[in-house]
Amino acid sequence: MKIAVTSQNRRTITEHAGRCRIFWLYQAEQGRVTGKALLRLPREQSFHDSAPHEPHPLDEVQVLITGGMGQGLMRRLASKGIAGLITTETDPDKAVAAYLAGSLTVGSPGPHAHGEGEHRHE
Repeated sequence: MKIAVTSQNRRTITEHAGRCRIFWLYQAEQGRVTGKALLRLPREQSFHDSAPHEPHPLDEVQVLITGGMGQGLMRRLASKGIAGLITTETDPDKAVAAYLAGSLTVGSPGPHAHGEGEHRHE
């Protein structure tokens, strides 16, 4: 199983999956992590800037763990067979361990709107 975790600063889980360009990629077998690597994407390959129906470097993962994403990205991931999970856990390693143990607390995607009061993109 392959699990991706948004981590723009390489230390904590990023809250805005659509703009994130740095991901921890975990390989897991039989409920435990067997490998971990960092994936850095150019801006044009962020989910926000790439075409939804085009191939994407994360298409081969089964799970994407993030601190936040909109409903549109959640649908995009689902259409590619990827489970999008939103968590309040901030540590990537702890989030993956909890997911594999079946104890990761997950939330629902929020609406994605830009405009007045827009959140800051990093």
